Amino acid sequence: MKLSKNTVLITGGTSGIGLELAKQLLELGNTVIITGRDQKKLDGVKSTIPRVHVFKSDINDPRDVIFLFAEVASKFPNLNILVNNAGYSKIFNLNKKSELEELTREVTTNLNAPIWLTQQFLPLLIKQNEAAVINVTSAVGFFPIPTTPIYSATKAGLHSFTISLREQLKYTNVKVFELAPPATQTSLLDTFDKQDTDELKPMPVEKLVNYAIKGLKNDTFEIRPGQSNQIYYLSKFYPGLVLKLIGKSLDRLLLAKQN
Repeated sequence: MKLSKNTVLITGGTSGIGLELAKQLLELGNTVIITGRDQKKLDGVKSTIPRVHVFKSDINDPRDVIFLFAEVASKFPNLNILVNNAGYSKIFNLNKKSELEELTREVTTNLNAPIWLTQQFLPLLIKQNEAAVINVTSAVGFFPIPTTPIYSATKAGLHSFTISLREQLKYTNVKVFELAPPATQTSLLDTFDKQDTDELKPMPVEKLVNYAIKGLKNDTFEIRPGQSNQIYYLSKFYPGLVLKLIGKSLDRLLLAKQN
């Protein structure tokens, strides 16, 4: 698809992958809108990148999603790309009791919100000559990291939803992309076991977004940069090996609770 003269909405756009996407898409001549819950962070981005448009929105709240759509659709009726990027991750030991709301917070942010946003914005996207939904999943959507069981499950769910959405929209002008990052140098990486992420050699966020831009231009509907592509194929043919490689962090977590 063409990557200039679009109007793009990116959730979770104040840092990491979302912010870098905003920067690179602006450089390509697009109108870019970012959302986030923290007004100070939004203001900070706006001060350094004046061309970006910002909207404060809590996508964990369906009412905020409805309000966000109303605001964006009225001010940017030509919006034609939705990027579901916002994400949240936390390590959980399921042997221990957790607050139920906290236990499923990742489900709301990583799975419910992209579904809500897609459903809300789809009528507007379908009106455009060319449009796209880009769901940012993860390599853990192909094979889970046991120390982040809820996060892994949500990304697997979003991967599945993206496939179904693509099929349901195949007779429309809306293209559906999945960007499945490997370990990437963002703040989200801090929620994982450092020994695991050091072994994975995290990808710089600029390089990841370069991969994404190239994939979008070439209509590569499943974009799996670097080790993400390796994990995808290993999980299909050697699942036991993958589990052995990533299971070390779980053993450390479980044994630490026993000592």
